[in-house]
Amino acid sequence: MDSHKLLIDQFNGHFERINAELSRTFNNLVSLTEVIGNHSFLGEGKRLRPLLFVMSSQLCGYQEEDIYHFSTIFEYIHTASLLHDDVLNNAEMGTRKPSANHVSRNSAAVLGGDFLKTKYFSIAVGSNNLDFLKILADTTTRMDEGQVLEFAQRGNWHISRDEYMEIVISKTAVLFSAACACGAIIAGAEKQAVYHLSQFGLNLGIAFQIMDDILDYTSCEEEFGKPLRNGRINLPLIYTLSNLKGTEIERLEALFKNHKGKDKDYYKKIIEMVRNNGVIGRVRSEARLNVDKAARFLGYFSASPAKEDLMQLNADIIR
Repeated sequence: MDSHKLLIDQFNGHFERINAELSRTFNNLVSLTEVIGNHSFLGEGKRLRPLLFVMSSQLCGYQEEDIYHFSTIFEYIHTASLLHDDVLNNAEMGTRKPSANHVSRNSAAVLGGDFLKTKYFSIAVGSNNLDFLKILADTTTRMDEGQVLEFAQRGNWHISRDEYMEIVISKTAVLFSAACACGAIIAGAEKQAVYHLSQFGLNLGIAFQIMDDILDYTSCEEEFGKPLRNGRINLPLIYTLSNLKGTEIERLEALFKNHKGKDKDYYKKIIEMVRNNGVIGRVRSEARLNVDKAARFLGYFSASPAKEDLMQLNADIIR
């Protein structure tokens, strides 16, 4: 299962309209377009958050055409976080002086992320809805806090599950939650509907990230060890390390510091250790628990095509 390819054919109509709005609202600034294009910003993929917003608003009875315009907010926020994340990933360059080209790319990524944040806000104010704006402000603040938390924990081979899950919630799940909650808000739904959709999105987002963690150890060879090379210790590795003695963890940590960015075989060995430790099934089961919890929050709503679509999208997270 590729968590970035949950684009089911039946949602193609939504994706086409979301993409059309992204193309229409995005200012064609050449340098920024080039940087953002590296994240397939105007290509396929990464439209799950706008889709959740659209379907949540429809679940609550909203049928206005501007829904696709507002949906772009969640793609702008998501892409801005990816751009800033890339800069953080390259922040530790060792003793080698970064090239001028590398510095230029990082500078463009920072400017691109900042530009997209102002872009999302300019669209959001058009809602004339303070509740809508407050959720977005709180969400982007917490996402920034999540990036700081993750950066502070990079290379920490003793990070706990709770510490890691706080990063998952802050960096990833809160935007899923906001997309769903804002769909209810824009539709003028009651507070209970907003709450249930926010919790649906939160748990779906947690499951999404947990399944993404699994891909770090099951994807193609070219992707081996990418998060680890960036110092990210994610859930499968946390569970694997919990089965080791302290001295073994210290040995792996020392080897990591010596091999960082140099020895691909070293990362393969760690990946094989995770694969053979039985933790992949444990992590998948944990994702399933969050998917089941998300489904229960949708139980608040009456049967409808939009509810069926959300239920299917939620179930597909763990397929």
